[in-house]
Amino acid sequence: ATYGAQYWKGASQAVADINAAGGIKGEKIVLVQGDDACEPKQAVAVANRLVDEAKVSAVVGHFCSSSTMPASEVYDEAGILTITPGSTNPQITERGMKDLFRMCGRDDQQGAIAANYMLDVLKAKKIAVIHDKDTYGQGLADATRAALAKRGTKEVLYEGLSRGEKDFNALVTKIGALKPDVVYFGGCHPEAGPLVRQMREQGVQAKFFSGDCIVTEELVTAAGGPQFTNGVLMTFGQDPRTLPDGKA
Repeated sequence: ATYGAQYWKGASQAVADINAAGGIKGEKIVLVQGDDACEPKQAVAVANRLVDEAKVSAVVGHFCSSSTMPASEVYDEAGILTITPGSTNPQITERGMKDLFRMCGRDDQQGAIAANYMLDVLKAKKIAVIHDKDTYGQGLADATRAALAKRGTKEVLYEGLSRGEKDFNALVTKIGALKPDVVYFGGCHPEAGPLVRQMREQGVQAKFFSGDCIVTEELVTAAGGPQFTNGVLMTFGQDPRTLPDGKA
């Protein structure tokens, strides 16, 4: 919901600006909203509704890679131009769909940057890799794991947790026993927050590193306060507010 609301606000402002300047070839853009709740089956239902009922000409979305993958098949069959602002799984644009684009980096890029940073800057010797079993989260964790392997480093732990869970104490106990220098998490803020809090509560002081799905103030809320998120690291594209096109 956090990222979807951001996309809607951005798209709404862009449409207002374009329409104020005359629209596209004299026609005003009309926005239609769809919410897939980051669930693949719901994403397909939303895609079919947008194609069959709303008769959209183009789609900005989806956000979650696990939703974009199946929904894009619907759009591809209908010949509808699609661009995802946030789906980073490499396979999304590796399936030969000529009308599918993305405006963000890929997990294999994030993974390499994260791996190099952990090894070269943090000088980590022992790294635990955790993921949320989702297309995005596990894909990012696997990309990071592969990049570490290329550098000759094997993780001391590779384990998944389930989205929606909040109690990770058993996993944290296992992590603590291994005494890693860094815990790398492939996933989003709803799980990252409780995970890093429970790590700190159990005395696990390893650096916590994740990807672009924790870049939100809600990470602090999910963790229970800034005392648990201070020092958390993440990979992310350049802050769009610093780009020339992002200036008001």
